[in-house]
Amino acid sequence: MRHAVASAQNVENTSIAVTDLFKICNHCERLRKKDLGVRIPRPLGNGPSRFIPEKEILQVSKVDSRTQSIFEDAFAALGRLDNISLVMGFHPQYLESFLRTQHYLLQMDGPLPLHYRHYIGIMAAARHQCSYLVNLHVNDFLQVGGDAKWLNGLGEAPQKLQQLGELNKILAHRPWLITKEHMEALLKAEEHSWSLAELIHAVVLLTHYHSLASFTFGCGITPEIHCDGGHTFRPPSLSQYCVCDIANGNGHANQHDDQLDDQDMCGEVEVLMERMKQLQECRDDEEASQEEMATRFEREKTESMLVVTSEDEECVPSRDISRHFEDPSYGYKDFSRRGEHVPTFRAQDYSWEDHGYSLVNRLYPDVGQMLDEKFQMAYNLTYNTMATHKDVDTSMLRRAIWNYIHCMFGIRYDDYDYGEINQLLDRSFKIYIKTMVCSPEKTTKRMYESFWRQFQHSEKVHVNLLLMEARMQAELLYALRAITRYMT
Repeated sequence: MRHAVASAQNVENTSIAVTDLFKICNHCERLRKKDLGVRIPRPLGNGPSRFIPEKEILQVSKVDSRTQSIFEDAFAALGRLDNISLVMGFHPQYLESFLRTQHYLLQMDGPLPLHYRHYIGIMAAARHQCSYLVNLHVNDFLQVGGDAKWLNGLGEAPQKLQQLGELNKILAHRPWLITKEHMEALLKAEEHSWSLAELIHAVVLLTHYHSLASFTFGCGITPEIHCDGGHTFRPPSLSQYCVCDIANGNGHANQHDDQLDDQDMCGEVEVLMERMKQLQECRDDEEASQEEMATRFEREKTESMLVVTSEDEECVPSRDISRHFEDPSYGYKDFSRRGEHVPTFRAQDYSWEDHGYSLVNRLYPDVGQMLDEKFQMAYNLTYNTMATHKDVDTSMLRRAIWNYIHCMFGIRYDDYDYGEINQLLDRSFKIYIKTMVCSPEKTTKRMYESFWRQFQHSEKVHVNLLLMEARMQAELLYALRAITRYMT
C-alpha cells in the first residue's frame, strides 16, 4: 500500500479540473474547495468476484447467522476477511472446515517454521501466476519475520527451498510424472535435506495452494482494495455519478454482462435431471463388464486430453510472479496430441482412504483427519436442489464431476462407469473444468457463464469447491504414493 501511495504521489497533477469531467455532489464540492491534498483510492472491481454480483455475495452473511459467526472468527484470528472467504461463505459448512485446516497448516505447531510455510505458499501460487495469493503471502511472510531478500527471487531463498522447485513444478502441472527418486533427492540432500515430516508438510502446502489458485481464478476472485491490483487513483470513466458514488461501487462499471441466449438455456436443468434418471434406471437394469468399464475409462481419459482449455495464447507470467519459480514455460500439455498418454493410476492400488490418509496423519498428526473432513465435506455437500428444483438427489452428478477430474489425472475407480460422464457433463462444462483445474490462469468470465446457465451462483461456487478438492486429492495421491515407495 505504501508503494502504491508513494508512486501515486509522484504522478503529476492533471491539468484538467475534475469538475470539467464529472458531476460533483455538494459534499464533494465542499471537500474539494478545502483542498485537503489527499488522493483517495477507489476499488478497481465491484465486490469480491468478477463473476458474481456483489449484492449476492454480501447477502449471504446477512441471512445466515452461522456464516456471519465464521466471518467474525476468521477476522479475529487473521485481522482480515479475504475475498476467498466471502465467496466460500455461500457454503458455511465447507468454509469452516477450510479455514480450520488452513489455519492449522499455516499457524499451528508443525514441522516447518512459519516463514517457510508462507514462502512455499508463494512458490505454489506463482506456478499458476496467481498474483492474488502471492501478494497475500508476501505480506504474511514478512509479518512472521521472513527475510525480504528471499522475495527477490527463488535464487535468493535457502538451498533447501530451491530444491523444492522441481517438485512444485511437476505437482502443479504433471503430477503423474512424480517418482520416488524425486522424493529421495529431497530426503537425501546432505546438509540441505528434508525430513519426512517436513516433506509431508511441504507437499500438503503445495497442493493446497495449487488447488486454491484454481478456485481463485475459477470464481474470478478480485484483490481487496488495500492490495496490489485492488485499487486505482485514476478517475473513473464519464458518467452521471459523482466520483464518490463510483468509488463506493455505486456506478455502472462492470455491470454489463453478455446477454445469454434464452432459447439455448431453456430446459437445461430438466434435461440434466432426465439424464440422471435414465442413468439410474440403466444401472438398475444391467451392469457393464470390467473390460467394458476399463475401455470406457481409457476412452474418457483420451477424450479429456483433447478438450481445448482456451483459445487464448500462452499466458506469459510477469517478472513479479515468475521470479518465485523456475522454468516458467513448463505447464500442462495435451499429451495425446504428441502420441503420449497419462498412465493409469488404479485407485484400489493406492487410495486416499486406505493409504494417503494414514501416511499424512502419522507424519503430520491431525492434518490427515482435517484433510479427510474437508474432502468429504466438498464431496458430500448437498442441499438437494438443482436450480429451482427441490428434493433432488445430486450424488450422481457430484460423483461424475469428481471422477472426471481424477480421470484427467489418470486416476481410475474400478467400480465407476465412466460412460456416465459424457451424459452428465456437456462440452462447455468440460472446457471450464479442464481450464480451471489444469490452466486456471486462463479461466474467463465467458467460460464461467457458459456452463450451467440456469443454475445459481452458489451452485457454481459449489462446483468450484469440488474441482479444488478433487484436484488437491489427485496431486496428493501421486506425491504420497512416491513417498510411500521411497519408504518401502
